[in-house]
Amino acid sequence: MDWHRKYDTLKEGLLAEDRDLKKIKQRLKNQEIETPSWGYSNAGTRFMTFEEPEAAANVYQRLEDAAQVHKYTGICPSVALHIPWDEVEDYGALKDRAEELGLELGSINPNLFEDYDYKLGSLTNPDPSIRKKALKHVFECVEIMEETGSEALSFWLPDGTNYPGQGDFRRRKAWLEEALKDTYAALPQGGRLLIEYKYFEPGFYHTDIADWGMANHFARTLGERAQVLVDLGHHFKGTNIEHIVAFLLEEGQLGGFHFNNKKYADDDLTTGSIKPYQVFLIYNELVKEEEQGEKEPEIAYMIDQMHIVKPKIEAMIQSAVNIQRSYAKALLVDREELERAQAEGDAVRCEEILKEAYETNVDPLLMKVREEMELDPRPLEAFRKSGYREKIARERAV
Repeated sequence: MDWHRKYDTLKEGLLAEDRDLKKIKQRLKNQEIETPSWGYSNAGTRFMTFEEPEAAANVYQRLEDAAQVHKYTGICPSVALHIPWDEVEDYGALKDRAEELGLELGSINPNLFEDYDYKLGSLTNPDPSIRKKALKHVFECVEIMEETGSEALSFWLPDGTNYPGQGDFRRRKAWLEEALKDTYAALPQGGRLLIEYKYFEPGFYHTDIADWGMANHFARTLGERAQVLVDLGHHFKGTNIEHIVAFLLEEGQLGGFHFNNKKYADDDLTTGSIKPYQVFLIYNELVKEEEQGEKEPEIAYMIDQMHIVKPKIEAMIQSAVNIQRSYAKALLVDREELERAQAEGDAVRCEEILKEAYETNVDPLLMKVREEMELDPRPLEAFRKSGYREKIARERAV
């Protein structure tokens, strides 16, 4: 049975269940996920970097590769920049090149972890001159937001300590609050500050923004244009991330979400490669807010991955498609039936309703959506046949 016949079968079943198929398809067409510039360059571990001849060597090449992901998936129209990795003299020219490739420049990410001065911290360093230096870099990133038209400063603070007594928790908190207040005041009109958290690494005793509660505290002290950014890999094993997502959505505090997957720590593995059901459950909460919330949530979605073994572009396409699948399945959840089962305390039926949606083969639906968007129904296969990877390997090896 080819995918067209499978789609017709799924369509008949959904319409029989009184599902608004046109609405579901439109939501899938409107889906947007940012990709990170750094996901297209060589990356490694503490032990080794395995260089690839086709890996992008500069931001312009990274944009070219990101354009391929959008070309074949149709849902990745913007690229996040990391400064100074993506630093250029003329951001206007960079923006123009992105537009030529059918892309936009997305969130701006400061780098506060690759300077020797930051050994003991950046914005929470005990040396005031280093704190000032770090804040200057953040201000430079705010200026880049204005030059590129970016609407978000994606803020991850790596600061922390490795040993008890190494730093004063409260003093560091005060320094950070002061720096965030100055950063918030400098944001361009309409710009948002998305505050990320991580429970460990590179500090292994404590980090200054260790969890979503701390990130939420800092955001609330600043104002409505500061929100929390949730990264799928930045939690203890077993953490109920969908609960955190639902809580922040209810509070209007979820501003961003970074996709990846983990097995042990912040592994940055392909989204959906380890815990696809978890991604679905997270999207279940996101879709509920889309359909039942007072207004559409403004969430900056991004794939935050650096691929070590897999080819960069192919891995990014894989992640985008896996995220599409999770979203499509979440759109199929029978919410009225789920609410009835919840009200009746029928835990078995509640779980079965979710599993029915999760176990549905949505690939024919996604293929139909891509066909209607004038894309190849099979993104990864189409990219592999394009010869682009072999072409850039030859050109960039020179």
